[in-house]
Amino acid sequence: MTRASCFGLVAAAGLLGLVAGPADAQTAGMTFFVTSAGSGKGADLGGLAGADAICQRLAQAAGAGGKTWRAYLSTQAAGGVPAVNARDRIGAGPWQNAKGAVVAASLADLHGGAANLTKQTALNEKGEPVNGRGDTPNQHDMLTGSQADGTAFGPGEDRTCGNYTLSGTEGAVMMGHHDRTGLDDTPPSKSWNTSHLSRGGCSQEALRGTGGGGLFYCFASN
Repeated sequence: MTRASCFGLVAAAGLLGLVAGPADAQTAGMTFFVTSAGSGKGADLGGLAGADAICQRLAQAAGAGGKTWRAYLSTQAAGGVPAVNARDRIGAGPWQNAKGAVVAASLADLHGGAANLTKQTALNEKGEPVNGRGDTPNQHDMLTGSQADGTAFGPGEDRTCGNYTLSGTEGAVMMGHHDRTGLDDTPPSKSWNTSHLSRGGCSQEALRGTGGGGLFYCFASN
């Protein structure tokens, strides 16, 4: 290889580093994302531990695995085990997506009018937009099992698909719309964390039926 060729390769490598560097730095600073994939078993995520593991694995693959990642999911009290509030699992903020846009500065902002969660900001861990209403397939339904303030539902009607362990025709789970759109302009349709229950059960097919894919939100808790 000639000296000129060597210099050319070094220059090209340096240019690639300059191009990739800022993107890598942004991803490393990411503290929020929508999962690019779920468990493949509908709302059966293997419980909270399984959901957290999915968040951690996806973040690791994206270069942001040095943080403690938590799924934004609430559970209902069952079998003597108390409920868990999604808002209590994810730290205090602020949170930003893979492109550096802040989606919320605090828990109060996240669960109030200052939440900057839209189709443009609720990106997956790769920094890619997630299909919303009007796209094929629509995947704007995000599993949350939560009320609007990020707290768990009371005991009784299942709103968490058995605390994320069911994938059949029984049960239901509360979902939000990451794109803040719905069939009408009523407030539930615009909610990122509590828009409607799944219909027809907890399977992957049931979730697809209302515009979902078993996706959910992940936040860095530290």
